[in-house]
Amino acid sequence: MSDFTSSWKRLRRNKGAVAGLLVIALSVIVALTAYLIAPDHTPDANRMVLEVEGQHPGFRVHMLAMKKTQPVTPVSFFHQLLYGRESDVTWTPVRSWAFRDSVLVIQRYVDESTTREETLSLVQIWYGEPPSAPLPASELQQLISRERIFSCTYWLGTDKFGRDILSRLLVGTRVSLGVGCIAVIISLSIGVLLGALAGYFRGRTDDLVMWLVNVIWAMPALLLVFALTLALGKGFWQVFIAVGLTMWVGVARIIRGQILSLRELEFVEAARALGYGHLRIIFRHMLPNIMGPVMVVAAGNFATAIVVEAGLSFLGVGVQPPQPSWGLMIKENYNFIITHNPLLALAPGTAIMLLVLAFNLLGNGLRDALDVRSKI
Repeated sequence: MSDFTSSWKRLRRNKGAVAGLLVIALSVIVALTAYLIAPDHTPDANRMVLEVEGQHPGFRVHMLAMKKTQPVTPVSFFHQLLYGRESDVTWTPVRSWAFRDSVLVIQRYVDESTTREETLSLVQIWYGEPPSAPLPASELQQLISRERIFSCTYWLGTDKFGRDILSRLLVGTRVSLGVGCIAVIISLSIGVLLGALAGYFRGRTDDLVMWLVNVIWAMPALLLVFALTLALGKGFWQVFIAVGLTMWVGVARIIRGQILSLRELEFVEAARALGYGHLRIIFRHMLPNIMGPVMVVAAGNFATAIVVEAGLSFLGVGVQPPQPSWGLMIKENYNFIITHNPLLALAPGTAIMLLVLAFNLLGNGLRDALDVRSKI
């Protein structure tokens, strides 16, 4: 039985790790298909309907979709999958409506106790810009009642700008997984390289690397992220890089200790006797034997990066609006916790908790499954 098969069997027996793996897999699927499954498919899930701001979960209202006067540029399926698609209609909440020849009379929803009567042209609703030969009024009435007036349900409510919380929660999954992925790649790349060099060559190389590790570790992590964010600028990719550049020190110490324990073993001595170069010995013979600890620390760093990004966004130096981020959603809606609608802030907070817990459970499961002293 191969090492991978035996490790996988041990991992499957750990119910917590399996549950964490399922949550992570579901999050990846949601992140990849967010704009397809989200009720709001506009870029950044940023459709604002100010009349319905701050509503409770399950709020339902009828919407009238009016054609925009300016045409919207069509996009490909892959562009929509990555960035969303700008809507070609404007949503207007209504309480009631009635057709009168070539116009539509609506009672526009203003708030829970107020309506306002408006009269709209059927041609304007359906076409936006009046065409040279519009359809008859009877046909327009049928088309509008069937395709442009519909019931809309906000399953998790709306924020203070009238945006769908569920849609922004789904799209925000990309930011959390993205910052974790980029931060882990950066931290592993730097930490594994410096830790391996320090452990293998020892002496002055080890002293220099460990001095650098101790200097960076002496700084508060959040302040260091702040400094890097301000140096790189606020934005999507800047946050990813800043978080990754502060997390490599722990990786370097772990890799250094693992390399030191392998340095004097027989297979390393045999590789030196065969005349192999130092880099080949490190990357071809030593690092593959310590992938277990690397995977465990990667899972832990992933969870840490998600929390750090959420904290930065909450403080206003992370992902910038209107791009949805779970930390930014908490910042925008935390005042609702002590008022009438606490779920607006609790929903992204719960999502952060579940995803971080999933990575921690997976990390613990990997630690046990990759332990060669465990029983099969």
